[in-house]
Amino acid sequence: MSQAAVPASTSIPTPVRIPLREIVPWAVLIGALAMITLFFVSAEDSAVALLSANGYVHEFLHDGRHLLAFPCH
Repeated sequence: MSQAAVPASTSIPTPVRIPLREIVPWAVLIGALAMITLFFVSAEDSAVALLSANGYVHEFLHDGRHLLAFPCH
């Protein structure tokens, strides 16, 4: 009844090294997606009206602009 649940001799796991050349493409992709998202939320004022003739892109992002304190009027 007094047996330990974890063995006394546990080894410390060694971290896995990830080469920088494998991280850079993902970092560039995430950075580009972040910049596109920032553009649409902050600066897009129906500039891409060709995507929706009714202004749905602007209306969809309108409340997000106000929530993040970006002026749009």
